[in-house]
Amino acid sequence: MTHGSSASAQIRPAEDGDLEAITAIYGYHVRCGTASFETEPPTVEEMRRRRATLLDRGYPYLVAERDGVVIGYAYASNYHSRAAYRDTVENSIYLDPDAIGQGVGSGLMANLIAACEACGFRQMVAIIGDSANIHSVKLHERHGFSLIGTLRSVGYKHGRWLDTIIFQRKLGFGDSEPPRLRMSD
Repeated sequence: MTHGSSASAQIRPAEDGDLEAITAIYGYHVRCGTASFETEPPTVEEMRRRRATLLDRGYPYLVAERDGVVIGYAYASNYHSRAAYRDTVENSIYLDPDAIGQGVGSGLMANLIAACEACGFRQMVAIIGDSANIHSVKLHERHGFSLIGTLRSVGYKHGRWLDTIIFQRKLGFGDSEPPRLRMSD
């Protein structure tokens, strides 16, 4: 994967040294936001375990860095665990609150899509927490995602019921031809 930049942020694969910043960014969204339906922020060690699991399974995990400071991260994960879903990934992108609206999420998204296509994945799904999360909705629309549907009031956090919105886009050849075989097939 080539490293990219967006709005003066460098996009690169995440490293072990990034985990404290990644944990802090995610912890903010868990405590203060509705993008994640977790209610307790995970520890650095838990985030390290989660990242290692994804990398071991061949999924990309990226960070956006500006002036040596991690200001956002993105990764792909399995959409579902059953074998027939193996060519579909779910994306996740989280930004430092001060980086929102500066093009950093767009840079992460573009690089994540490219990395997933290079791995041979065919579909990307986004499950956006909170239908009021307009920044995430607009980001996905700008990158070619289509709205699939809304699950109403499936989560309860910060004293209110929350929807999730499902978006999807094809990767590479999408469903125009069968997927390529992977070593694990």
